[in-house]
Amino acid sequence: MLYKLSELFITKGVPDHIRSDNGSEFSAKSVRGWLERLGVKTLFIEPGSPWENGYIESFNGKLRDELLNGEIFDNILEARVITEQWRKHYNKIRPHSSLNFRPPVPEVMIPHQYASA
Repeated sequence: MLYKLSELFITKGVPDHIRSDNGSEFSAKSVRGWLERLGVKTLFIEPGSPWENGYIESFNGKLRDELLNGEIFDNILEARVITEQWRKHYNKIRPHSSLNFRPPVPEVMIPHQYASA
């Protein structure tokens, strides 16, 4: 996870804060320490308050409805491959109602060096 965050921080800049639930990803001492050294504040939503993080709750619902409820993965490799295919479709092809039924990052807008991301 730190590798992906580092990559994002390099390409997009270091954010002022990261909001998350109280899951292990951002509450781990090592991650919090790393973020603190970079000057990134961690903001946690209140337990049992999913409306405080509506974007991720919406995404989780789409992931469950569009992918997980329709698949049975036989092994980790299959799960990785199918999930990556869904992620690319979700970000580059699938229309999003909040974006006037356009995908977040249409393939025509992706610089060549990031085309496989």
